[in-house]
Amino acid sequence: MFDKILIANRGEIACRIARTCRAMGIATVAVYSEADADAMHVQACDEAWFIGPPAARESYLDTERILAVARRSGARAIHPGYGFLSENAGFARACRETGVVFIGPPPEAIEAMGSKSAAKAIMERAGVPLVPGYHGDEQSPERLAEAAERIGYPVLIKASAGGGGKGMRRVDEAREFAGALTAAQREARSAFGDEKVLVEKYLLAPRHVEVQVFADDAGNAVHLFERDCSIQRRHQKVIEEAPAPGLDEALRREMGEAAVAAARAIGYVGAGTVEFIMDARGSFHFMEMNTRLQVEHPVTELITGEDLVAWQLVVAAGGTLPRSQDELRIEGHAFEARIYAEDPHREFLPATGTIRHLRTPPEDRHVRIDTGVREGDSITVHYDPMIAKLAVWDRNRPMALQRLRRALAQYLVVGTVTNTRFLARVAAHPAFAEGGVDTGFIDSHRDSLLPPAIPVSDRLLAAAALYELLTVDRRALATAMDSGDPYSPWHLTDGWRPNSDNYHTLHFLDGDGDLQVVAHYRDDCFLLELPGGEARANGDLHADGRLRMRLDGVYLDAMVLQDGPNRIVVVGEESGSLVVHDPLVAGMEDELREGSLTAPMPGVVLDVSVRPGDRVSEGDALLVLEAMKMEYTIRAFADGIVEHVNFAPGDQVEEGAELLSIGDPSESSESPAEDS
Repeated sequence: MFDKILIANRGEIACRIARTCRAMGIATVAVYSEADADAMHVQACDEAWFIGPPAARESYLDTERILAVARRSGARAIHPGYGFLSENAGFARACRETGVVFIGPPPEAIEAMGSKSAAKAIMERAGVPLVPGYHGDEQSPERLAEAAERIGYPVLIKASAGGGGKGMRRVDEAREFAGALTAAQREARSAFGDEKVLVEKYLLAPRHVEVQVFADDAGNAVHLFERDCSIQRRHQKVIEEAPAPGLDEALRREMGEAAVAAARAIGYVGAGTVEFIMDARGSFHFMEMNTRLQVEHPVTELITGEDLVAWQLVVAAGGTLPRSQDELRIEGHAFEARIYAEDPHREFLPATGTIRHLRTPPEDRHVRIDTGVREGDSITVHYDPMIAKLAVWDRNRPMALQRLRRALAQYLVVGTVTNTRFLARVAAHPAFAEGGVDTGFIDSHRDSLLPPAIPVSDRLLAAAALYELLTVDRRALATAMDSGDPYSPWHLTDGWRPNSDNYHTLHFLDGDGDLQVVAHYRDDCFLLELPGGEARANGDLHADGRLRMRLDGVYLDAMVLQDGPNRIVVVGEESGSLVVHDPLVAGMEDELREGSLTAPMPGVVLDVSVRPGDRVSEGDALLVLEAMKMEYTIRAFADGIVEHVNFAPGDQVEEGAELLSIGDPSESSESPAEDS
């Protein structure tokens, strides 16, 4: 076994690999960019080496720098995690040539599966069922459009060299094909350096079911059952579970055997995932093989009791698989929810920010948290905006789902927008509880998963008010203790005022609404005037924001986290956001200049399609912005004339920056041509 390995990655996967290495007595070497000098994975490893600027291509993707660190640090092997260099055959080959063990499959296997087109040809020869499509080398727009017509719409254009939803476009009609193809090729070229695509039939209401496989150099190969990854946005997974709901043992065995056949067909070694798409009839078709450890591997570990990273290390060191197929069993059910810094109400746009407060559910046999960030860390534009993977396990699916709902309610982040409340709505949806999942689940249930804002409940409002009142009490008590006259009436916390009822009025903003709570001071509680009526409240406030509240005689556990005037309030599994509001200073809102178009997130300008003076129509593409590995097209919101273009391709922009402006075409100063 290795005595020291280098982890060529960052974030939660680097921390997760380091955890297994520590348990196995293996020393670890981290690498980090300028942006990650204080990152969690740097602290998680025994030593850490600087490798360059924040841009991944100049640090985490720099093969020569990483190999140099391995050589100088004495690391005998390199674990690439997932993403970055994990499926780079050139890097795997370079490791082999320099005498460093690549903890992953041989480069030949990576190359075989690196092209989706080539992979499908191999799978077809191996007898693995495929989705109808075109996977050829002829890439002219005419040939691809012809293939789409032959396959029949809707079709899916997919980058041949990539994954993660990049370079992927659904096309429903022939007239949309050319524009979608151009966008998919451009995104594929940017993400993978290869614009080659394939075209496949888009299956309606499909399920995304993948099988975990493992193989060693001795010719042994097994599968560790399947995962359902159908809950997706932008073709990227957000909730996964194992085993897949609704699969009988015969189908489970058939899919597992097909996955093992796929691995054997390319001489695979190590951990891999064979991804299938299932139609409504239960037929499954090969999509691709990921030649690495998957993001969602924790759910497989939870239902099998196996450590897949430990398996990787054993196999890479020349050992055989720790278990045979007959020794592997499914126990219970597991879910994983990916917590991202993103805004579900803005088409899941990535977000940035500093995590000012972080509260998580306690980890135990039922709850596991894989993360690479801590309170005080920043989510930047340079890397994926994932905050954590929250995984839960229990004896069956309903019990595990209840665990997931509870854990999501307890996962609180202040300082950036997150998708936790969206995930909680998915987990609470009746169709999800029944196992009715497919890749269109989010779009099908968009109205209930992304509802318009509703006023916070009286219970949340009462918790917020009680937090403010008890905070004032605590400050007043501290002031009194430090005062030369601790009996001064100005230090009283009972709302005392001369010739008047003892009360205090609190104002909160809930979206655009102004909520008022009048708190009357009583000997043993506060009498709160809430929108829904009166309630008596008191409680104990802890320094970390935990609040043991008694509301009309009912004891409740609450949590209030503060970031300036913002308050995140949680009572049980209910949560909401409020802003402490002073109506005397209201009206200080920033307004964008009419006609401006601003950056919805920090990013880099990829393309500008217009110049000052150009006439544009509503919906026209104006500019393409890239942020966190995804492209976003800025479109005209109305007919008009372009007045200013403030950025060029390659420029970096901050969120809210004015990209360009459009004027009213009726105000154009053009004059008719003179008669000759």
